[in-house]
Amino acid sequence: MADEHDITFESADAGASSTYPMQCSALRKNGHVVIKGRPCKIIEMSTSKTGKHGHAKVHLVATDIFTGKKLEDLSPSTHNMDVPNVGRKEYQLLDITDDDFLSLMKDDGDTKDDVKVPDNELGERIKKMFKEEEKDVNVIIQTAMGEEVAIDAKEAPK
Repeated sequence: MADEHDITFESADAGASSTYPMQCSALRKNGHVVIKGRPCKIIEMSTSKTGKHGHAKVHLVATDIFTGKKLEDLSPSTHNMDVPNVGRKEYQLLDITDDDFLSLMKDDGDTKDDVKVPDNELGERIKKMFKEEEKDVNVIIQTAMGEEVAIDAKEAPK
């Protein structure tokens, strides 16, 4: 009889969804929103009142938080839009692999090897600090909707 309660759960998260709904009129500049299936940061928003019987519309201009691409959307202010759950976490950099992946130390001592060095100025800075200056580097990783990217790096405190 005791066997039926021996259930093992593989995931340790709280079952949080990657997005949650929010009414358009409640969105704010510098907040996040999903446009065309991409997690974005709102850089501009304006509300326009339409004719006598029309609903107010919200015009959103946002940048993809992973690619930096600009996206726009127009939606009635009463409609719900998805907002991504965006997380940020700091990891200690252990190594940079030959194929440009970051080897990062997680809180539990395991390694995380699935984040690529960014192809931009930040990527160059991470490599320079780690390989040339031989500093201890902490890398800040941003996650949303199953994607991850390094968004910042700083020298680890001694």
